[in-house]
Amino acid sequence: MTDGWTVARQRGAAADLHGRPFGPDVARAVTVLEVVERALVLGSTQPDDDVDNAAIARERVDVARRRSGGGAVLLVPGQQLWVDVEIPRHDDLWADDVSRSFDWLGRAWCDAVAMLGVDGRVHTGRLVETRWSRRVCFGGVGPGEVVVDGGKLVGISQRRTRAGARFQCVVHRRWDPAPLVGLLALEPDDRDAAIADLAGAGSGLDVDGEDLLTALVGNLPQSQ
Repeated sequence: MTDGWTVARQRGAAADLHGRPFGPDVARAVTVLEVVERALVLGSTQPDDDVDNAAIARERVDVARRRSGGGAVLLVPGQQLWVDVEIPRHDDLWADDVSRSFDWLGRAWCDAVAMLGVDGRVHTGRLVETRWSRRVCFGGVGPGEVVVDGGKLVGISQRRTRAGARFQCVVHRRWDPAPLVGLLALEPDDRDAAIADLAGAGSGLDVDGEDLLTALVGNLPQSQ
């Protein structure tokens, strides 16, 4: 327990980690999630036919789906920091306006990476969509996400229920869109264009995950 936030860890397959219960007893919580196998994780409304099933089989990558929105994320053991942050609906941090509900968490992430020498900014405007953002999470920028030198560093999606909100956050150690794009059902010319366009859309942070986690937890709002 840190300033009202419980911190826990879970390790397993992406589908199992995304399937964790999210019941009525929501409290302030931070959960660090570690995948044991590579997995392409689709957003809640993303169509199945975005996936190149032959490439998935060839590369031996799992396919999972999360309950929060956005495009696909490729999770690779040891290559991302994946953190779920939960708050109950009665929390002071809760905002009925979904577009504003990410702001406090984006600021915490921005302050956390600043402690590690990275100058980022929180995107507070509307969702910025691109040609690829419906297929690739890091192809666009949403409210509360952290941008560094024009590339998205912290991706955040949200699941809301009557009991609370679960914010799912990912930071890549290194941003390389090619492995993810190679798993999507695209024509060769479109695949090349996606890799080129997405190269500058994301950003990575090659730091010790424990240092980044400690910085994040230390910058989360304290209980009033």
